[in-house]
Amino acid sequence: MGEPMNGVAEERWSGSSFVKRMTATGQPSTVIAAALLTVLMISFRPFQPSGPELTGSGGDIVNQLGFGVLGAIAVTSLLTLVDRRVLVALLSPWWLLLFGFLAIATLNTPVPTDTMRTVAFSIIGILTVAAVLTLPRDADAFSRVIVFAGFVILGLSYFGVIAMRDVAVHQAYDLESQHAGLWRGVFTHKNIAGPMMAGLSFAGFYLWRRGWRWSGAIMALLAMIFVFHTGSKTTTATVPLAGMLIVLPGIFGLRSLVPVLVISAVGALAVATLGIVFIGPLKDMAATLAPDFTYTGRTPIWDFAGGMIVQKPFFGYGFENFWLTEIVFTSDHPFDRAWDIRGTVHGHNGYIDLALGMGLPALGVAIITFLLVPLRDYIRTPLSRENVFLADFFMMVVTFSLFNAFLESFFFRRADPVWMLFVMAVFGLRLVARFKVPAQAIR
Repeated sequence: MGEPMNGVAEERWSGSSFVKRMTATGQPSTVIAAALLTVLMISFRPFQPSGPELTGSGGDIVNQLGFGVLGAIAVTSLLTLVDRRVLVALLSPWWLLLFGFLAIATLNTPVPTDTMRTVAFSIIGILTVAAVLTLPRDADAFSRVIVFAGFVILGLSYFGVIAMRDVAVHQAYDLESQHAGLWRGVFTHKNIAGPMMAGLSFAGFYLWRRGWRWSGAIMALLAMIFVFHTGSKTTTATVPLAGMLIVLPGIFGLRSLVPVLVISAVGALAVATLGIVFIGPLKDMAATLAPDFTYTGRTPIWDFAGGMIVQKPFFGYGFENFWLTEIVFTSDHPFDRAWDIRGTVHGHNGYIDLALGMGLPALGVAIITFLLVPLRDYIRTPLSRENVFLADFFMMVVTFSLFNAFLESFFFRRADPVWMLFVMAVFGLRLVARFKVPAQAIR
């Protein structure tokens, strides 16, 4: 996205006249970025709700080889096709500090070598996202990347709903039979499909704003229809909310209000979810007004997790070393608890799981890295047309993802597509705040 992002490095590709013509228009970089994004989002195991997770199961040889190749292509592209200034710009002291906590959390597990393999998938995913963002030379090229990846995801997902309903739609015989009939497309679960389609709706709106009317409108429409069919009321409500929080202030010349609005909305949602569990007066009020309201069984999980965080507040229990472990299985299970936490795969709250795995200090750094720094980058974005449109797109994804994290857990979940989409938005804001993005690069 911008001449500095891959610059003269593409000259290394030149050889034949055909290759020279390709490099002159930046097509190799665009093609590579589109392929990387598509594979990263749909994984090497699409349509496998009961098989290895999309997030790159450590024991799955297909994912091991596939993500290994993906990482190699991403690193090679970053080193040969991307301007060094851009790579340096991606480095953030807050991200480095957060990775420091991740390293401590990795060592703070019974078998660190096994955990390192899991962490490696997340790092490969982050490197791949960096390549997707920095390889396109301009806004048109980045739009082509989005169009290709977006319509492949939508096409496969709708094909699955029509022709492969046993795997693309939740079934009554699945473990979670209550989700029967809800769409998940190429993804393992409706709770992944919903946020991913929300991201595509934001992408479609971005395309529409910059003049790609038909592709943008069709992408946004198909994505939102899919969101409705995932049955996620929260996603359906927060997609337009995130969009309005970002776009409306700009329309009225009040762009500087976006940080205040976003922080207020995130704070309000924190109070409405975790607040009714951990703040005494709110907990009592919720118990009086809506005693059966539990966010589909989540509040008992958060209550249990909160008590466990207090026992190890500084460095937590280790990366992915809490749920489905002896720590949980051997814990007391009161007869009146509404939900059996012993079979829970994660805390259904990204902030809770960060505190459990990495500690409260790491959670504080994550809030700065994931919320405050992106908002700072958003405000610092140059007020040129392409930069503003891209910044708005990325900020919508960040805002929606921060909302979603109060009910789902995806932070650092290996190559989870929701996590990858969020990382792309955070890194994207860092880049658009530092480089002017041309609509078309000078050929």
